[in-house]
Amino acid sequence: MSAPVLLVIAHGSRDPRHAATVHALVRRARALRPGLRVETAFLDFNLPSVPGVLDRLAADGVRDVVALPLLLTRAFHAKADIPAVLGQAPPALRIRRAEVLGPSPLLVATVERRLYEAGLTPGEKSSTGVVLASAGSTDPEAIAAIAETARELRRTGWCSVRPAFASASLPRTEDAVRALRADGVRRVAVAPYVIAPGRLPDRIAAGSAEADHLADVLGPSPELARLLIERFEQNLASRVENLATRAAG
Repeated sequence: MSAPVLLVIAHGSRDPRHAATVHALVRRARALRPGLRVETAFLDFNLPSVPGVLDRLAADGVRDVVALPLLLTRAFHAKADIPAVLGQAPPALRIRRAEVLGPSPLLVATVERRLYEAGLTPGEKSSTGVVLASAGSTDPEAIAAIAETARELRRTGWCSVRPAFASASLPRTEDAVRALRADGVRRVAVAPYVIAPGRLPDRIAAGSAEADHLADVLGPSPELARLLIERFEQNLASRVENLATRAAG
């Protein structure tokens, strides 16, 4: 039996930086598992499309696919868009969906990496407040996941961490920055909790004008690449466990 293919499904964007960042991240993940076939597809705006990649995989004789949403939370795209497009896959393919990326300690580690790259040092954590700025969602599960990540980041030693959102939810990035200032926080940094550049990350950057530091998007960090492989391996382990349970029953 051939090994499953890992299919990374990104949202897509009209901004060319988005696809370039996704491809860089996938290349880094592929390098961690030589021999694993890793494909990239986009829900919208960019090629290759998810249906196009699935058709190609079926034509290549692939039978098992692990579809990994390149999403930080379980919101509309994870709950509706991706299941809908995977439901139209060629019948020869057996597709299992991996969990979304967040929450994860590896995401917290990526955020910290970007903050240090923006000029902060570990010695400044206790005097620095962080605005964890995400794209935004109306989904309560997604908002709760962002809040959980903010709490985990706070536990690493930053003096305060406030979630903010570029759309759909409040507060906005600039309001969270001002709230930290009002609380007497000495130094404020904005950490975009988004994977790739685009319209909403640009909005986050615009809202950080009054902050002292603006970190980069998560991008193709080593930790995020490891997380892609981790979610793939967790899905495989779950599959083996389910098969063993059925055999024992």
